[in-house]
Amino acid sequence: MRDIIPGGRAAALSLVLAACLTAAPALAADMDVAGVRLPAQLSEGGHALVLNGAGLRTKFVVKVYVAALYASARSQDAATLINSNDPRRMRLQLLRDVDSKSLDAALQEGLRDNTPKQELAALQPSAARLSALMAEIGSAREGDVIDLDFDARGVTITDNGKQRGRIDDPAFGRALLRVWLGNDPAQSSLKKALLGAP
Repeated sequence: MRDIIPGGRAAALSLVLAACLTAAPALAADMDVAGVRLPAQLSEGGHALVLNGAGLRTKFVVKVYVAALYASARSQDAATLINSNDPRRMRLQLLRDVDSKSLDAALQEGLRDNTPKQELAALQPSAARLSALMAEIGSAREGDVIDLDFDARGVTITDNGKQRGRIDDPAFGRALLRVWLGNDPAQSSLKKALLGAP
């Protein structure tokens, strides 16, 4: 480099430093979606998770919840996020009162829409476990937060910081994440937002 760049090592070092800074990904910033402030980073089980994307779930023009997807590393590829063994979190912050039966029904519908019939049949025990955990939540109120924490073994359900239980079934964890990120997602605009697509 000394032969090519005038000024020798100092100029070469400046060039390398500038290249590193240019190549470094921009740090994620906190987001605001429908008045809900979403932190750029979270910590889950000692792992740092970054905000991959977030958006608004609506039904018949009614704002239902803000969904935020956190991952170990940001990605715009749905399959990468679904199939990862690294920790991921889907955070749902409710914008209206919702009874757990309605929320569970929406999740079960999403599972049916994004899972082949044979696979869905094999996942029925885990789907029933999800229904039981959602029933424990009861009526969710506006402002409540439901976290679905995905890892290599399955998914943990938490509401307002209280852990409701786990579903130790990796295939079910992937199927549940496809409710938002699958080929027939709950809402296509929300999928795009969760993937951080421009």
